[in-house]
Amino acid sequence: MRATVIAAFFGVFLTCTYTAKEATKKTKKAKLYVPQIDCDVKAGKIINPEFIAKCPPGCQDVKHRVYGTDIYASFSSVCNAAIHSGIIDNTGGKVLVQKVAGHSGYRGSFSNGVRSLSLPRWRESFLVSEGKPRKGVTYPSTLEYSSSKSTAVKSAAFSNVLNFASEPKKPEQDLKGTKSADTANTSEKASDQGDTARKEHRTTPGPTPATEMATTTPTPTTTTTEPSTTVPQPTTTPAAPRTTAAPAKARPGLHRGRDMGSSSVHPAYASVVAAAARQVQAAQGRGQNTGAQHQEPVATFQRAASSPIHLAMEIDSWKPGLSLFDTGFTSKEELNPKPLEPISQGNQNCKVDLSFLMDGSWSIGKRRFQLQKRFLGNVAQALGIGSAGPLMGIVQYGDDPSTEFNLKTYANSKDLRNAIEKIQQKGGLSNVGKALSFVNKNFFLDANGNRGGAPNVVVVMVDGWPTDRVEEASRLARESGINIFFVTVEAAAQSEKQNVIEPNFVDKAVCRTSGFYSINVPSWFSLHKVVQPLVKRVCDTERLACSKTCLNAADIGFVIDGSSSVGTGNFRTVLQFVANISKEFEISDTDTRIGAVQYTYEQRLEFSFDKYSTKQDVLNAIKRISYWSGGTSTGAAISYASEQLFSKSKPNKRKIMIVITDGRSYDDVSMPAMAAHQNGVIAYSVGVAWAAPDELEAIASDPAKEHSFFVDDFDNLYHYVNQLIQNICTEFNSQPRN
Repeated sequence: MRATVIAAFFGVFLTCTYTAKEATKKTKKAKLYVPQIDCDVKAGKIINPEFIAKCPPGCQDVKHRVYGTDIYASFSSVCNAAIHSGIIDNTGGKVLVQKVAGHSGYRGSFSNGVRSLSLPRWRESFLVSEGKPRKGVTYPSTLEYSSSKSTAVKSAAFSNVLNFASEPKKPEQDLKGTKSADTANTSEKASDQGDTARKEHRTTPGPTPATEMATTTPTPTTTTTEPSTTVPQPTTTPAAPRTTAAPAKARPGLHRGRDMGSSSVHPAYASVVAAAARQVQAAQGRGQNTGAQHQEPVATFQRAASSPIHLAMEIDSWKPGLSLFDTGFTSKEELNPKPLEPISQGNQNCKVDLSFLMDGSWSIGKRRFQLQKRFLGNVAQALGIGSAGPLMGIVQYGDDPSTEFNLKTYANSKDLRNAIEKIQQKGGLSNVGKALSFVNKNFFLDANGNRGGAPNVVVVMVDGWPTDRVEEASRLARESGINIFFVTVEAAAQSEKQNVIEPNFVDKAVCRTSGFYSINVPSWFSLHKVVQPLVKRVCDTERLACSKTCLNAADIGFVIDGSSSVGTGNFRTVLQFVANISKEFEISDTDTRIGAVQYTYEQRLEFSFDKYSTKQDVLNAIKRISYWSGGTSTGAAISYASEQLFSKSKPNKRKIMIVITDGRSYDDVSMPAMAAHQNGVIAYSVGVAWAAPDELEAIASDPAKEHSFFVDDFDNLYHYVNQLIQNICTEFNSQPRN
């Protein structure tokens, strides 16, 4: 008996132990589940403050950019940062990510085969460590991303079928045309308060509304009629002759406008859609005259919109709280063209992120404020606003600046013009400097629609003169990568000049390049004449890439080969090459600074970064450099330049080294170059004649093909002046903005 009890007890014990182990295994499995991420996923795109993720193989690639060392800017690739830090290698693995506060500077370095870049500042940072859970911390099995695709994609096609089948053919087009005309006429009345010539100027480019309507139809190239001839007057019932328009175009056009540019019905549904549409039309037409058919579609449209499937789609397609179809198009608010219009692609030859600083001070007056709004509307029209082209926001300034709307608020010119027309004057002083500081810190953020790859542009409207200083605010904005244009109207009167704080404020505020960044207009009534010139300059992205945004923010050190193989005549050609590059930069104590080292077997500091503070002094110093002659120790010269020039560079400057050589070095160049790269120096190599290609690549920063150049003769060096400057500027503008 006793043995039986013991055996039973032992059996129960084993069963409980086994059950406990299985439960533990299941629990552990649940806790150890790690979500996988792609190589290009940036830490800032993941909302979770701390998480473990698994990186796939093959993330060690220059296209997955990393900013910082040990502590990385959240703009960096998580997986490539983990490789840079040594947590994982290129075969992938698990990594623990912890978000921390932003830093004022990130130091670039070369580590574990990854080149990380330097960055002046960023709003958020992260740390990477071995992918093991910390005690007491629960990690998510699914990561939460800052932006995700709509979950209603699957239901969209079926919803399209239902809506196409239930919508009548002709009268829907009339309804849309009537409402559009109402909105257009209201806008025209508000903007036509002026002379007849200006009215003609606005109405001549009339195809814009037609173009926007055309983008909502399956065959936009066939819609070429002027809006005034296609849209009836809002107070009249659409005339019978309008039934000759192709109904098949009107229905999809209206539907696509509602669905934010959804694609047409899949071919598999084509026969179903056509049959259903014919049945609906036949059912509505039985026993009804032509006049009744013009009235019925409103009710039919309301019923279709209120179907459960349609509403489910609308909830996903529109922002929460938007009830466009609940009241049957009975108010102007419901006819707001913003939700009805699809996202416009815009002028793809002018991809810029643009902010207008609008003068709202009392000095401008009400009449001139209206002229300013009309000017901004015309600029928006001429730019061709769209998601793949220019985007535009407006900040109004007076005593204090405030954002009227940001880059992502409006995606086409028509909506933007309507919004500009509704802006109310703030009043106050003309604090332009304060407004520029506001834009620099707050406007060009990812959350406000900044696209990163598009140049940041600010156009400042000024009536008379600013009531605060603009030079310092402008310089800081330019160093952040913002191209600044000034449009000044009606300079200060003679009696007012004694109150002007900075008489030459425009020259101090913009890049001094032959007036490209400034336009002066003698009168507000002449503003319409500068619409096209301003648009042309703003859209000149090639020139924007080398504006003051990149020409005033570096310490540039030239490392010049003075070996005997160069020769006296060729050495003078090299110096001319150095001078041609230097003169393109804005040189001062606070802008770009220039230094130079000459080398043979030995090295000589020709002048340091703090030696000369004007462009002319720098050019004169370059001209005075005397030819040394001797051997070629390029590696030692790079180390010397790192110690004598770049160790004394300012923390907020980009460090750029340009090495010029005509032959193979007697010493190793790879280790000195790598040390310079790790200290944040961006190195360019320029080889002439017998220069060794492998050494040029070793000297150059990654990617080497964008940082190394070769010419077969000294006389051809000038060919690379513009290319080298362009590369410097493109690299600068590719850095992310805060």
